Amino acid sequence: MILFELCGNTEQNPVYQELEVSNGNRQYDFLRSIVGAALAVDRAFLSNHIIKALNFHAITCLHTNAGEYRPCQVVVGNHMPPEHYRVEALMDDFVNIVNRSWEQSDPVTLTAYVLWRLNHIHPFINGNGRTARAACYFVLCVKSGSWLPGTTILPELICRNRDEYVDALQRVDASLPTGKLDLSPLHDLLVRLITEQLSTQQPPADKPQD
Repeated sequence: MILFELCGNTEQNPVYQELEVSNGNRQYDFLRSIVGAALAVDRAFLSNHIIKALNFHAITCLHTNAGEYRPCQVVVGNHMPPEHYRVEALMDDFVNIVNRSWEQSDPVTLTAYVLWRLNHIHPFINGNGRTARAACYFVLCVKSGSWLPGTTILPELICRNRDEYVDALQRVDASLPTGKLDLSPLHDLLVRLITEQLSTQQPPADKPQD
């Protein structure tokens, strides 16, 4: 069952939207679980398998090829992502770069790179934004050594600041032809949003008095 097709190739159908919300909840639960598992077994690295799993949870039964790299070309606004036959190799290179940079990169810089690069490659048929936001948060939490506190987490805060987010991605894209990737627009946005998240953590409950 692929609801996008059954609902007339629209994401505005209430049935589609209801499952989309349910999928989002399951992706969140999986993300939190996989962060905990990675920390528990001391496996601090990103993998194609984790990225594909995050996409699967986001779009299963909504779109075809959930959790699989796209088999066709896509266009995203004014951005033309790489040809589909290059995606597998590009994703392998991307994951290797992230893992080679794990020790020497600060958490926010690595998070910004993951968020930008996944959006730039756009490796899936659908759900690329949701996957990129979840994957970058996986990296941020594992790199930081814990699931970060806060009532509203970074992926949701990014969605709430969509215009700034898209502008930052485009500004990073614009730095590519210079031969020197400039992640600072995205880095600055993430610093602000992470600070906002941490400010929303609940204070510890008072200990009961004897």
